[in-house]
Amino acid sequence: MLDADLAELYGVPTYRLNEQVKRNVERFPEDFMFQLTAQEWAKMRSQNATSNSEIIENEAVEPNSSQIAMSSKKHRGAAYRPYAFTEHGAIMAATVLNSPQAVAMSIYVVRAFMQLREQLVANGAILKRLAEIDKTLLEHDGALRAIWSKLQPLLAPLPETPKKRMGF
Repeated sequence: MLDADLAELYGVPTYRLNEQVKRNVERFPEDFMFQLTAQEWAKMRSQNATSNSEIIENEAVEPNSSQIAMSSKKHRGAAYRPYAFTEHGAIMAATVLNSPQAVAMSIYVVRAFMQLREQLVANGAILKRLAEIDKTLLEHDGALRAIWSKLQPLLAPLPETPKKRMGF
């Protein structure tokens, strides 16, 4: 989830979320949170059809602290790229925000991710069962072809034998 979406979910402004993340950066390793690259951010902006189509050419541009702290989804600084949070990063963000809505939403997020995992496992089980059915059908198809090839000669009409003539 992007920082602005997560902030909206937790009922805090984006700059507050980013501020708390910066103050507790040791709680957010790379597998919890990462900053989008310039290309990813440009692609997302073009997909969202935002009015500001300015693309960040130089990834080495360092935003100043006011751009980081005050940036929001609508008014991101040109040099500021949003942060993306993983499942664990989203939960960790709730712990650093420590507001009642953030705590309630963190429980909701955990349950949502658990439900998503359950659905993925269920889909995996369904796909496995479909593969088993497909294999069984292929085996049955082979058996039916063998039976059909053995029945073909029995179904063919018998050749006509010449009739015996009566008389001399």
